[in-house]
Amino acid sequence: MAAPRKIHLKDAALRRLLSIVFITLSGVSLLLFLLVTNSNSPIVSRHLDEVDDGSPYADDICGFSLPTQNDLSLELEKRNQLPPRNLDLYPTLAKDHIVIVLYVHNRPQYLKVVVDTLSRVLGINETLLIVSHDGFFENVNKIVSDIRFCQVKQIFAPYSPHLFSKSFPGVSPTDCKDKDVASEKNCKGNPDQYGNHRSPKIVSLKHHWWWMMNTVWDGLKETRGHSGHILFIEEDHFIFPNAYRNLQILTSLKSKKCPDCYAANLAPSDVNSKGEGWESLIAERMGNVGYSFNRTVWRKIHKKAREFCFFDDYNWDITMWATVYPSFGRPVYSLRGPRTSAVHFGKCGLHQGQGEKKACIDNGMVDIKVEEYDKVPHINSEWDVHIFKNQPGYQAGFKGWGGWGDNRDRQLCLNFANMYHCRNNASLL
Repeated sequence: MAAPRKIHLKDAALRRLLSIVFITLSGVSLLLFLLVTNSNSPIVSRHLDEVDDGSPYADDICGFSLPTQNDLSLELEKRNQLPPRNLDLYPTLAKDHIVIVLYVHNRPQYLKVVVDTLSRVLGINETLLIVSHDGFFENVNKIVSDIRFCQVKQIFAPYSPHLFSKSFPGVSPTDCKDKDVASEKNCKGNPDQYGNHRSPKIVSLKHHWWWMMNTVWDGLKETRGHSGHILFIEEDHFIFPNAYRNLQILTSLKSKKCPDCYAANLAPSDVNSKGEGWESLIAERMGNVGYSFNRTVWRKIHKKAREFCFFDDYNWDITMWATVYPSFGRPVYSLRGPRTSAVHFGKCGLHQGQGEKKACIDNGMVDIKVEEYDKVPHINSEWDVHIFKNQPGYQAGFKGWGGWGDNRDRQLCLNFANMYHCRNNASLL
């Protein structure tokens, strides 16, 4: 009588096992169905909303196209793949180095001043200097080529409007100009909110900054694995000798002293301020002179690519202040010292120059005194943090200064956000 009972128990156990297997397979099938269904969503939206894993790739994000390149554009893209120079002089980088990115346009008289100040910065030989060029100008290239005080890597924006004389993103013969009405002039283009059509010289500012950010964080083999801070400066920023050491201290203190700070700055957000001179750290809105942040912050910015690319303002910094930072849902603070370590000295704007003989008249002359306390680090780790909560800036409802209404510029901007996130993209630098 015992044998049939054992058989019955075995049958019951087998039925329970089959039930568990069936439920498991059903769950897997449902999950696969949902994944397939979700993959039919628009490529750009899926990429912008979901990619936040720190990987330089995303699955099948290949739905973008960039303008047809001319010979100069292709040549510059090849140059972008060259290794840094001066490796024989500085074969290794310091373990805790902060990469410095200097973005330049066509103001060689200013660039000479900046390069000279960088040569005097304490610790500059420990790090990598990346110089990002908006277009190609031989006199600017020569200044950078002569740098010997650290590792230097040059990158050139291959889709800069300055490289294209007869087609987008430069000037196209069929483009509308000024306040042309497309239907009347039979021309191409979308006006901005004030009725003005695109100006390649002006839109190049925002295009270059956005291309540079995407390239430095996600494209370059030298930096796409860099998890620390990256410092961004421009060709008219005078850098004091203590800037790099001060920044190292600030970035090490940021998580402890100001966990809500997104960045560390070398200068006050008010470019006319030299600092308060207090014995305390300062937390305020992120300035556009000597600002630095890490990859976590870059991911947050990158996820807001659509907001950045569709805001009708040709200035990258105003776009960030007016639409990207507010979208984070809380104040975007930056930590800095009470005395500036960088100064904006430019009087000749980017909209001037660009090859015009009479546009820049100050010849890059500067009269900035470097005091003794500017030569050594002066950030005290024991200082408290003073927070400027009522931060001046662009209020809700600000629509932008215009200059960024053409759909081609907006799409190119989005394409820059996608170009290093395609599994099949072989052009990673």
